[in-house]
Parts: sequence; C-alpha cells; structure tokens
Amino acid sequence: MKIKWILLLILSISFSCSSQQTTIYTIGDSTMSNKKNPDKNPEHGWGQVLPQFFNDNVIIDNRAVNGRSTRSFINEGRWDSILKTLKKDDYVFIQFGHNDQKIKDPKRYTNPHTAYRHNLIKFVLETREKGAIPILFSSIVRRNFNEKGTLVDTHGEYPLEVRLVAQEYNIPFIDLQFLTEQLEIEYGVEGSKKLHLHFEPKENSFYPEGKHDDTHLSRIGATEVAKLAIIKLKEKEPSLFEFIR
Repeated sequence: MKIKWILLLILSISFSCSSQQTTIYTIGDSTMSNKKNPDKNPEHGWGQVLPQFFNDNVIIDNRAVNGRSTRSFINEGRWDSILKTLKKDDYVFIQFGHNDQKIKDPKRYTNPHTAYRHNLIKFVLETREKGAIPILFSSIVRRNFNEKGTLVDTHGEYPLEVRLVAQEYNIPFIDLQFLTEQLEIEYGVEGSKKLHLHFEPKENSFYPEGKHDDTHLSRIGATEVAKLAIIKLKEKEPSLFEFIR
C-alpha cells in the first residue's frame, strides 16, 4: 500500500511540474510559422527552428500562421486561444507586419498608426495581465535589391510603430528589420538567394516548376534569423538565459 501511495505522489509531483513548465508562444505570419513536410519542404519559418536553441526546460509553442496579420490573427480567435492557456512567467514573441500591409485586403490590412498599433498594444497588455512577458519583433526584411545592388525597404512605417510601442510600454524589442537587412547585405545580391527560396525548374523536387521567392525563408535563412534573435534575446531579456542552450 505504501508503495502505491509513493508512486501516486511521484506521479502527482511530476504532473504538477510539467503543467507549470514555462512556455514560449510565438505569434506572427509565414516568415515565423511551422511548415508542413519539413523534411521535404525547403521553406522554414524562423520560429520553426527555434527549439534547437532552447533546452528542455521550456516549451516552444509556435502559433504563427501563414498569411496572418494582427487583425486576422485576432479576428480568427487565435489570440484568444493562447490567452486560455497563457500563464505567469510564460513568454509571447510577437512579430507581425508583412500581411498588415495588404491594403487591398480588408480582412488583413491595418493602418500602421492606428489598428496595427492598437493590436500590438492589445497583445502586450493582455500578455502582462496574465503575468507573462511580451517581446516585440519588427518584421524580417524582404530580399529587395534594386538594379544597383542596394537593398530597398518594403515595410514602410510598420517597424517604427513596433519600436514606438516597445518604448512606450517598456517592452523588450528585437529589431529584426535592421538585423536581417545587415544579413542580406552581408550575403550579397546573389548569395542572399540562399536565405530564401530560389530554385530553377527541376532543381528541387518540392518545386518542380521552379520558385523565386524573396520573402519566405529557406532552412538556412530561418536558422540565420533565429540566431540573430537569440543573440539579441540574451541582451534584452536575461530571464531567458536559463532556457537558452
């Protein structure tokens, strides 16, 4: 009988510890999201490769979804589903902007200075209400070199609004826009194709007709972006130290 109670006690303690394990939720768009068939699909989101940089003391729950803006992520109930399980000392990594720019799509478009800003603040405040820690990221850059080999911005004022919200609410801010601009320039006009999806017909079995995509990331690109994020997270949020490999 004693052995039975001891086993039950051990199981109870184990379950309690597991249920209290820290979770990092990542919310955003396709540049961050998990992709199907990762062994065959060359496209990867940078949130998809994050687990390799963290130890087993934290759970990475990647809720980023292709094509979502702050507006559609909220309206589809995706944010509410996170709030149901979000707990004290969890983290929420927030990176939107690519699809908030879709001005012709009323289901996704947000004005950077009004709706986009409001939605970011909503994520921040509701995360804090749960006792969790929000971290804001600006969007990764698109590979957009002009004919002279100069990288040209495509995000307009969206990254600025992320920075301003972070400053106003004293939130850790990782400027992935700037960091990935440096990354693209470092790789160069041709070399930076490795960071994205550039394949000629029949070069890759997943894209038999070829692919030239300067927005989404290859496994190499996703890993490079995740590395940049990790380096800055160590500087901006020391409480993550115990979870980073």
